[in-house]
Amino acid sequence: MDNSDIILLLCEFDFWLPPGLTWKDIAEGTADGGRHPVPRDLLLSVPLALGFIALRFVFERVVALPLSRRLGVRDRVWVRVMPVLKLEAFYLQKKQQPSQNDLLVLEKHCGLTPHQIQTWLRHRRNQDRPGNTRKFCEASWRFVFYLMAFSAGLVSLINTPWFWDHRECWRGYPRQVVAEAQYWYYIVELSFYLSLLLCVSVDIKRKDFKEQIIHHIATIFLITFSYCANYVRVGTLVMLVHDSSDFLLESAKMFSYAGWRKTCNTLFVVFTAVFLVTRLVVFPFRIIYTAVVDSLDVFPPYSGYYFLNGLLLVLQALHIFWAWLILRMVHKFVFLGKVERDERSDEESEADEEEEDEGGEEEHSCEQKKGAFNSKLVSLADNCVLNNLTNQGRKMNSRMPKAR
Repeated sequence: MDNSDIILLLCEFDFWLPPGLTWKDIAEGTADGGRHPVPRDLLLSVPLALGFIALRFVFERVVALPLSRRLGVRDRVWVRVMPVLKLEAFYLQKKQQPSQNDLLVLEKHCGLTPHQIQTWLRHRRNQDRPGNTRKFCEASWRFVFYLMAFSAGLVSLINTPWFWDHRECWRGYPRQVVAEAQYWYYIVELSFYLSLLLCVSVDIKRKDFKEQIIHHIATIFLITFSYCANYVRVGTLVMLVHDSSDFLLESAKMFSYAGWRKTCNTLFVVFTAVFLVTRLVVFPFRIIYTAVVDSLDVFPPYSGYYFLNGLLLVLQALHIFWAWLILRMVHKFVFLGKVERDERSDEESEADEEEEDEGGEEEHSCEQKKGAFNSKLVSLADNCVLNNLTNQGRKMNSRMPKAR
C-alpha cells in the first residue's frame, strides 16, 4: 500500500465531510467540467518542497549574498577562542550557562579560573551566533516567496465572489469547482511550508521557535484538510491574509540587517498596521466568523467542522501572541524613536540574551572606569594649570625688583 492509497483510505471516513455527503457528490458536482479536489493531488507537494529547498540554496548564494554586499550588510567579528577539549565538550553538550557545580568540575579538569571559563564559553557562543549576512539571505528568500505568493493569490481571488462576500464560500458546497489557479496556489503554499518544516533544524533558531513549529504544523494540517474537504474558498482567503503582512516583515528585517534604519522603521510601521488589521480584525471577524457561523446555514456541526475551526483558532492564538510582541516593539519605537530589536522572530535564544546582559554589564563597568579615568585627567590638568600660574607668578615677582 503506497502513500496515495493511505490518503484515499483516510478520506473514506465520515470525518471529512458533513453527514449525508460522499466523495462522489463532490465529483458529480464538477462532472460538467473543472477540477475537483482529489487527495492524491497533494502528493505533488513533497517533491516540490524538496525543489524549494534546492532553489533556496541556489537563491541565497547567487542572488541574496551579492545583494547583501551591495546593500552594505556587515558581519560582526568575534574573538576566536583557543581550543580547550574539556570546555568544547561541555559547550557542545549543554550550550548554556554553567552552574556552580559545573564550574568546579571544569576548574579541576582545565586548570582555569571560573572567570576564565565563563569568558571562554561566552566567546565560544559568540562564534556560533549567526551573522547578519546569513540572516539577510534567509529573510530575502522568505520575502521573495511571500511577495510572489501574495501577488499571485490576490490576482486569482480579487474577481471571485467570495473575496468580497464571504458567505459565498459556502454556496453550493461541497459541489464547488476548483479553478486551476487556486489549485496551484494550494500546492505551492503547502510545498513551501513543508520546506520550512524540513529546514527548521538548520535555520536560525529564534525566540519564537516553538510557536513557529506550531504555526507550520497547523498550517500544513489546515491546507491539507481544507483541500480534501473542498474548503478551498475559505482556505485561499486564509493564505492570502497571512501572505499580506509576511513579506513586509521580511523586507523590514532585510533593511535592518543592512543598517538602513529609516527604511526599516518605515516598513515596520506599515507591517504593524497591516498585521494588526489582517490578523486581529479581518481574520477573526470575517474568516473565522464565516467558518463558524455562516457555514451552519449549509450543514450542521460535525467532526470536520470542529477540526477546521480548531485549527483556525490555533492560528488566531498565535496571532495574538505575535501581536503582543509587535506592540512591545511599537512601544519602543514610540518612546525611543527606533526599533531596537525584532521582538517577533529575530531573537536567537535565551543564551544570547544572557550574553547581551553580560556584555551590557561589562560596558557599564567600562563606562565607570572610563569616567574615573577622565576625572583623574581633569584633576591632573587642573593641577598643571595651577602649577603654571604659580610659577608664572613667581617669575613676575622675581623680575619686579630688577625693574625697580
